[in-house]
Amino acid sequence: MTVLSTIWIIFQLIIGYNLVLPLVIYLIAVIRPESNTRISPTVADYAILVTAYEQATHIPAVVSSILSLNYQNYLIYIVADKCGDAELNFTDERVIVLRPETTLASNTRSHFYAIKNFARAHDRLTIIDSDNLLDPEYLNELNLMFDQGYIAVQGLRDAKNLDTTYACLDAARDIYYHFYDGKILFKAGSSATLAGSGMAFITNLYVECLGQRDIVGAGFDKVLQAEIVSRNVRIAFAEKAIVYDEKTSNTDQLVNQRSRWINTWFKYFSLGFSLIAKGITNFSWNQLLFGLVLLRPPLFIFLLLSASCLFVDIFVSPETALFWVAGFVLFIGGFCFALLSSHTDKRIYRSLINIPKFMFFQVLSLLKARKANERSVATKHHYIQPDEKL
Repeated sequence: MTVLSTIWIIFQLIIGYNLVLPLVIYLIAVIRPESNTRISPTVADYAILVTAYEQATHIPAVVSSILSLNYQNYLIYIVADKCGDAELNFTDERVIVLRPETTLASNTRSHFYAIKNFARAHDRLTIIDSDNLLDPEYLNELNLMFDQGYIAVQGLRDAKNLDTTYACLDAARDIYYHFYDGKILFKAGSSATLAGSGMAFITNLYVECLGQRDIVGAGFDKVLQAEIVSRNVRIAFAEKAIVYDEKTSNTDQLVNQRSRWINTWFKYFSLGFSLIAKGITNFSWNQLLFGLVLLRPPLFIFLLLSASCLFVDIFVSPETALFWVAGFVLFIGGFCFALLSSHTDKRIYRSLINIPKFMFFQVLSLLKARKANERSVATKHHYIQPDEKL
């Protein structure tokens, strides 16, 4: 075997394991016994942080949904960063509007601006995007996990809108990741990945993890989850703590958002190596498995790389090409299983035929990823005419 062929085999293994890793984690989750240790239930005091940058259009709706929670012990902190003279007048004394004097342009800066202006010391904080809506049982469902002794919890981000093909495909992607990187990864004994909103922590943990970090651009959740797991703390997944999230509806929005996310992966994926090293050193299954997941490229990248390997092997090594075919069959089966195991809207299934078009725009996002944070800081949502075929 030549050096070149050895390198080619190693490269294929590095790419190919991503096709089957979700199902491997699922099998681990199935055979792993569950252990739920409950502590005394509490009516914790929550700080609900709602951050907005430039756009404040959705804030009245999210505040209305929060005030409809079946829970009373909380305060809402709205950080309206660079929102101009947007009218944010609320009569409920639980709503506190903060307007930074200088532009923050950072999620974590906004969060710590709110923390420094807390009206009282809160036990826990939860982070909500300005375009989110909350299920009435959101805080109660989070409490179920905190009452089991967890100090970091990720809820489920469900689609608020399925009005276009792109919104449906965006929702399909979220269902896949919430199933495998949330529910199944947590059941397998590791930690759920953080999703940017719909997540909650004891206040001291959040301050300890990010208090000394100034994170600019997208990706604060990537740094935060690595900091939490590096302390060998498990991030729980609360699938009934539902946050309804605005999905991307048009191509410009999709490209800008995905280019920031891709930029974030290239910037922070190396955190997975340090977690794997800690997992081996500490004999920590939580750190080891979570580190492996962090190394995985965005979905469309490893699918395109896998397809490229398959194409080459058809001519170079037909026997190996059969393994790639098997890998794709397992991946597609796993993807469909995630959709079928979730409450998936029929419009999402109908949108799947447009996956190649969706991936094309993600390739465009990859080409623009290098300067993504210079072009846009946050996703801007615009109403567009729904697709008739959905």
